[in-house]
Amino acid sequence: MKCTKKMTTGLTDRTSDIILIVITAVFTLIVAYPVYYILTASFSDPYDVYAGKTFFWPSKINIDGYKAVFSDSKIFTGYLNSIKYTFFGTLYSVLMLLLVAFPLSRHELPGRKFISIFFVITMYFGGGLIPTYLVVKETGLMNSVWALLLPGGVSVGNVIIVRNFFENSIPKDMVEAAQIDGASYLRTFFSIVLPLSKSILAVMIVFGMVAYWNDWFTALIYLDSDMAPLPLVLRNILIRSSASASQASTVSGGYAELNKLTESIKFSSIIVAALPMLVIYPFVQKHFEKGFLAGAIKG
Repeated sequence: MKCTKKMTTGLTDRTSDIILIVITAVFTLIVAYPVYYILTASFSDPYDVYAGKTFFWPSKINIDGYKAVFSDSKIFTGYLNSIKYTFFGTLYSVLMLLLVAFPLSRHELPGRKFISIFFVITMYFGGGLIPTYLVVKETGLMNSVWALLLPGGVSVGNVIIVRNFFENSIPKDMVEAAQIDGASYLRTFFSIVLPLSKSILAVMIVFGMVAYWNDWFTALIYLDSDMAPLPLVLRNILIRSSASASQASTVSGGYAELNKLTESIKFSSIIVAALPMLVIYPFVQKHFEKGFLAGAIKG
């Protein structure tokens, strides 16, 4: 009897790679083009932008928006304030996440289930803005960096992600072996757990940096104008540039020119605010996906 080999029909490795590359390129274009469009629009005439004349390249090069933004004396102070708040805020947030998540990942922790439920409740119920403001005011945190750090320093959602990472991605045998050798929980954490948690740390650092860098509302409530971060400074610049009858009379060209300047400032402000995060993200991107997916697994 002759054995007939069944011919398998399917895509070759090369064809599969080409298809995946094309799909990835399409999704990358969908995500990246809006950012590129804003960048192009920030160097273009606003009226040409709204007329649809700006697509891939700037139309009628215009940098009036950037001139208006950087001519404000508070813009560099805002940059320094944002860098300071982002650095210390991210450091504080990640440190607190680790100190909370690691004990919760240990099944021998007394009251572990009750503590976890208590934390989850805070995700759905809160005191609101007015009680939080009164607490911050009565504790003497007004006009201080602590007003930005303490009230929202720990995100329960991030605690759950980091806790799940510790439970599912850190080998239990290594932790148990260290404890058998006499290592304390603190020594085990710093010598074993922390070196194996670079990916989830990268995720939490990115989350913390983006949150603190973009936070303007908290600063608006608790801080003086001299301590305003960059997003709040840009917001104030945009508000001052908004068209009004009194302003229009002082600008050459009247309302039309003032409205044109306001539109340019909108695009320029987005680029000025987003550029630092766009520069930093590629350096931690390789750890981002691995850490996030591992932390998202439910234990």
